[in-house]
Amino acid sequence: MAGQRINIMEIRNIIAFKIKKISNRGIASLLQINRKTVDSYIHRIKTVGLSYEEASSLSDAELIDLFTQTDQTDKDRFEYLASNFGAIEKELTKPGCTLQTLWRTYIEQNPDGYRYTQFTYHYRKWKGLQKISGKLEHKAGEKLFIDYCGQKLYYVDKETGEKIDVEVFIAVLPCSQYCFVHCSHSQKREDFIGSLQKCLRWIGGVPLAIVSDNLKSAVSRGSKYAPEINKTLAGFALHYGCAIDPARPHHPCDKSLVERSVKLVYQRIFYPINKMTFFSLEQLNQYIAGLLTAFNDYLFSHGGGSRRSYFLELEKDYLQPLPQGHYCMRQYRRAKVQKIAHIFLSEDKNYYSVPYRYIGLYVEVQYTRDYVEVFYNHERIAAHKRSYKPGQYTTVGEHMPSSHQFYQNWSPEFFQREALKIGPACAGYIKRLIEQYNYPEIGYKQDQGIIALQKLYSNERIESACILAGGHEKSAYRIIVNILENKKDMAPPAPMEHIPIPQHKNIRGPQSYR
Repeated sequence: MAGQRINIMEIRNIIAFKIKKISNRGIASLLQINRKTVDSYIHRIKTVGLSYEEASSLSDAELIDLFTQTDQTDKDRFEYLASNFGAIEKELTKPGCTLQTLWRTYIEQNPDGYRYTQFTYHYRKWKGLQKISGKLEHKAGEKLFIDYCGQKLYYVDKETGEKIDVEVFIAVLPCSQYCFVHCSHSQKREDFIGSLQKCLRWIGGVPLAIVSDNLKSAVSRGSKYAPEINKTLAGFALHYGCAIDPARPHHPCDKSLVERSVKLVYQRIFYPINKMTFFSLEQLNQYIAGLLTAFNDYLFSHGGGSRRSYFLELEKDYLQPLPQGHYCMRQYRRAKVQKIAHIFLSEDKNYYSVPYRYIGLYVEVQYTRDYVEVFYNHERIAAHKRSYKPGQYTTVGEHMPSSHQFYQNWSPEFFQREALKIGPACAGYIKRLIEQYNYPEIGYKQDQGIIALQKLYSNERIESACILAGGHEKSAYRIIVNILENKKDMAPPAPMEHIPIPQHKNIRGPQSYR
């Protein structure tokens, strides 16, 4: 459009027809102008990134400014603006900063400078954003992207020579692209939270939001609009004062930066150690930490600094401080209070008592490394020190009903009567099982299991199994089951072997006892 006189009415008519979705050829025919003229006006509007409605709302002066071609004066004006693009880019990374705010400062210092439309046009052109592609501008300290690499690393067990695969956790601060890498044995909740905690301590602060993939360790139920965060991770976020913002399923653009960082991690961490052997997870992580330092110190190809320098200059001061106190991970489970007034913690395969009035109700179990707490309607009803011994019963006496009370038809007498239907050996075994606990109710569930074996085995076999099991120090349901499953009750008794006494000069013969 060099040397072309700007016709405001013509431009406004073109914009009005485009709002009505008329083609460029149709507009040229209606206005009786060259189609290339229409094309040039439309191209300029699109490159600036304006919609037709936005272009229609511009004043005549702004439209003229939008389509004015550069002369020597404008060239000088552009060169001055272009010299500040780098500073503008850095300012935009700061929370709350916008192009409009920067333009106001610019126009105050340069009253003859570009109007806002041309200001944004030239900046976006410099950034390569004339075609709007949905690229995100990341604010300092706003988000932390996290993910796991698709490939795994490994270390070798010294004793067995076995290769043990490990997961590789990666986190990226998108504004500075500062990167963290850490290996763990799995993607399970404990390892995931542990890696995330190490990451926040490593960067020395907390972002406003953590953007995760839809990992099972992070999301209980995925959704494009309202994913459900698991309570363990939600508790972690509450302790650190940040939000969890999972990326949308099947939308890799939401976390494209961490996806690109994974490729760089393959090049600069995976490849350098692919011919090395490590003999512990700690040794592997220690070596990765050294490579990670070098990785973050690489200069960007466009120059101007490294990930570390950008982090220190642009982002570090905008992170929230780390909270006081150590975070203790809390796990959550739903459980039903059994007839024996205990809940079952499946992770450790053991039992914890709750007040017997909650029998039959569903409760929430919250547990840490050291303690187990039980809640009903958000009120804590029991607390115990955590036990890691499978099959262990942790019982508070006040939680149990009196051993002389009958509740829900269960009592020592009830199980004695049921066991006698099988035979006296079974009744004796069940009596012994109940009596070995301080609270008879603890034995009821095992008693019920032994009596229920009638559905699988004959009374005679159960009786034989109870006789054999009587030789064990403690009574238990599993002992009876093992005997029956392995058919030990059906095996003939082993014959007594005759072991001859060897001749020896120190052994006195029968003549010594006459």
